[in-house]
Amino acid sequence: MNGVLGPAAPSPSSPETEALRRFRTFSSTALMRGEAAPPNLDGLRVNQRRTLALLDAWVEASTLLAAERGDALQQALAPLVAQFALALRTSHNGRKLAGRPRLARRAVAGAIDRIADAFLALDTDAGTIEDANPAAGAMLGVKRDALLGVPAQSFIAPGAQNDLWTRLDALCEGSEAARFSTTFVDAGGAPVEVEATASGFTTKSRTLALVVARPKGPIAPL
Repeated sequence: MNGVLGPAAPSPSSPETEALRRFRTFSSTALMRGEAAPPNLDGLRVNQRRTLALLDAWVEASTLLAAERGDALQQALAPLVAQFALALRTSHNGRKLAGRPRLARRAVAGAIDRIADAFLALDTDAGTIEDANPAAGAMLGVKRDALLGVPAQSFIAPGAQNDLWTRLDALCEGSEAARFSTTFVDAGGAPVEVEATASGFTTKSRTLALVVARPKGPIAPL
């Protein structure tokens, strides 16, 4: 799985890795007993979207490793994934981290998802990817939800990092939206040259850099 996700793979001590461990315990116990007890999510505080994307990646990697038994394994895991995902979405911690759904916010997110260019919302203080659209996931070679919370510089070419962060810091200090060229790297480490625009968006608690990037070359679909 780590080979597929590249920099988006969770660290061994992360809450998302703990969630994957609990799913493995939950699923293996259910398959051995022939019935599934409610999954244990006590004390687990994770980003739902990222965790579910990582869970999909884990299932995909497991079915590939199972070779000719992969289809059977995938069919057996599907209802267990659905049960685990439902428990995660309805847990107290899961609801708290997800926040209260708002129609306006969902409408904006839907519009961003439909644009063809890659969209990334970067937390300029933490340096992490806070949101992304499917086009960004395709550009970087992973499902977009797996990018959430990942250090942004993991997907920026080393030679381009200083220039990009200088531009984004300037946005936080009130500069106008900027247009520039830069280079990302995908999950496999291949460079992706882009034309980008960035603008700042300040909330009560943080400042986000909203980056829209258009690759200069073709991007293979996920």
